[in-house]
Amino acid sequence: MEQHLLSPGPLLNEHGNLNEAGFAFSLVKRYDRSAIKVGKSRIKEWDYYYIGNADYGLALTVADNGYMSMASVSILEYGKAPFDSTKSIIELFSFGKLKMPSDSRLGDVVYENKKKGFSMQFLHQGDKRRLLCYMEKFDKSGRTFRCDITLMETVGKSMVIATPWEKPRHFYYNQKINNLLAGGYAKIGEKTYDFNKGSYGVLDWGRGVWTYKNTWLWSSLSSEQDGHRIGFNLGYGFGNNTRATENMFFYDDHAYKLDEIKIDIPMTGLGNDDFMSPWIFRSATGEVDLLFTPIYDRHSDTNLLVLRSNQHQVFGTFRGTIRVEGQEIAINDLSGFAEKVYNRW
Repeated sequence: MEQHLLSPGPLLNEHGNLNEAGFAFSLVKRYDRSAIKVGKSRIKEWDYYYIGNADYGLALTVADNGYMSMASVSILEYGKAPFDSTKSIIELFSFGKLKMPSDSRLGDVVYENKKKGFSMQFLHQGDKRRLLCYMEKFDKSGRTFRCDITLMETVGKSMVIATPWEKPRHFYYNQKINNLLAGGYAKIGEKTYDFNKGSYGVLDWGRGVWTYKNTWLWSSLSSEQDGHRIGFNLGYGFGNNTRATENMFFYDDHAYKLDEIKIDIPMTGLGNDDFMSPWIFRSATGEVDLLFTPIYDRHSDTNLLVLRSNQHQVFGTFRGTIRVEGQEIAINDLSGFAEKVYNRW
């Protein structure tokens, strides 16, 4: 498919629709919340960070989804008995009160509630990002969670996409920054998770107005192999992607745009997704040929009748090849994740 490269300028026109749909390697379009032409309850804004290595991972989320806000922390272990510890704090009727920044390169995210015993801060400090979190009574044992993580960009380019839905005034503006070199630690009580060696992060920066029902597939990898930094962003289901995919491959200092892919999740005998069997990632052009071997399925299903979020975020390893500009890059059991999410929101 022919993919459209975005030009600089405002993201939305006077009617609240995208000026143009397509992709870029940076935030060339200016996001302005005041230009959105729907009610505050429909606007969704979030910053999601995942930092990981072969042994464990950390996920931090701050989201303002209009009718509710959320701060969430997950620690995951991938050893002989994989598990996660997750706690989310939800508050109703935020309607933009978190004042999420309009640009991922500027502005800090600060979300605190002393009565509930938590503080989440995503701070810009020159060429670094610093993620600070404190959360009381994090797990069933009542232990406190703390983290202090620094992240530094290594590529200089990212995956950016502006995607419309068929419904007027609905859009998704998204940036994924892969291969963020990590340092620092996380602690639950006295147990420490060290992210100073072999650890990389990804930022999922999302702003937009979503339709009520959605199902998406998303996969991300940020790692290193044989002295090279390797990462990718693969997925679909985030609106009408006829103008561009969100598929991109990162190799050292380079970013390569990829064509459409298909993600095949095996099925059980009852016709349900078998999330813990190997997934296949392939493109018709032969650019992508990957096998994803799951280790752990972080599953949550919040069903409030009108609102529902059924999430399977599966962590595991990727093996296969990605072909770009005449090169065939081997992926040899590198750690990443793939997810399928169904939302009514």
